[in-house]
Amino acid sequence: MSLSPDDSSRRIGDEDRNTAVQRLQSAYTGGFITHEELDERLQQVLTAKQQNELEVALSALPAERPATTATIGAAGGRIRRRGVWKVPRNLKVESAYGQVYLDLSQAIIEDPVVDLELQLGTGQARIRVPRNAIVEIVGFQTGWKDVSYKPRQPNGPTGPTIRITGAMGFGRLKVRHARS
Repeated sequence: MSLSPDDSSRRIGDEDRNTAVQRLQSAYTGGFITHEELDERLQQVLTAKQQNELEVALSALPAERPATTATIGAAGGRIRRRGVWKVPRNLKVESAYGQVYLDLSQAIIEDPVVDLELQLGTGQARIRVPRNAIVEIVGFQTGWKDVSYKPRQPNGPTGPTIRITGAMGFGRLKVRHARS
């Protein structure tokens, strides 16, 4: 990625830093950098103030994969995903009425963050996430019942972040961690 002189001296914010940290973590888990390199580069990212400082910390990493997006939809009835299935970076689930059940506990999640957008009319939605996942419910709107979720303190390395957004008319969203 080449930057114009104006871009390289641009001040960065928390979102830029968070994206860089995620990219470093992916490179480490993929075996592209050592633990020592991860520590060194994380220090550079966390103290960076300008874009060119981030670029130095991210140099020689593999190119970012483009974010994948998929939509699962049904006018009515059930939407169900369980077992081993590949979860895209961005997943949108649309249903006018019926039940939605997404079990991510055995799914293949390659990205450190999964954005899950729910656009549901009526019915119930249940989402089961991996035991070590971090769940963020961001601006999810319900017309009738509140979201049911009890955060779990990870005991060990954390897994992917599942960020849930969207809206639901009448029904309830239940999010649970897998037991094992």
